[in-house]
Amino acid sequence: MTGRLVLVRHGETQGNVARMLDTRVPGLPLTERGAAQAKVFADNLHRPPRALFSSAALRARQTAHYIEAATGVAAGVLDGLHEVQAGDLEGAYWEEAHQTFQRIYRCWHEGDLGLRLPGGESARDVLDRFVPALTELRDTYLTADGVDGDIVVVSHGAAMRLVGRELAGVQPPFTTNNHLDNTETIELVPTADNGWTCVRWGRFTPPFGHDVAPTPDDPMG
Repeated sequence: MTGRLVLVRHGETQGNVARMLDTRVPGLPLTERGAAQAKVFADNLHRPPRALFSSAALRARQTAHYIEAATGVAAGVLDGLHEVQAGDLEGAYWEEAHQTFQRIYRCWHEGDLGLRLPGGESARDVLDRFVPALTELRDTYLTADGVDGDIVVVSHGAAMRLVGRELAGVQPPFTTNNHLDNTETIELVPTADNGWTCVRWGRFTPPFGHDVAPTPDDPMG
């Protein structure tokens, strides 16, 4: 296998600034700071990706646009890569809503994949739409065909962390305590047995410790 699957959290939005549960597509656009973050990420890539995709959410498409502008690699949109759908909590920014979301989200990471957000998705719902899209990218691009290069996918923090736990076996409390800042990445390398190895999670590289304190971020990070 050659290349990595690089999952990138989108740049900052006003929803992030307000600590709002903004999950419904198309969602809010990037702030000026978010656009600058996307440009810096794109400029810091060591080489252009082999392929570039994003979720259908506006903030993800805008982030991918800046990567496209810097690298010349056309950005595509893939279904299934949008954020965890918050349901009845959509648009909420108050602490009680955050606590409800985080409580259910932690249960997902601890193995209760069927638990559902009020009026929203379960972890199984998220994985059932997200993982097949990544499997298709793996089968199409990350094969032993002698062509090197990374696949960059712009997506969303809560969904990315759940997928990182599922595919690469990174465990809580690391996965629940270590949020992703805007434009931070989870990077996965395919293994010969059709599995994945996580080689980066935000600021961290393996081994991923378990004795970590929660990091502050907006609730979707």
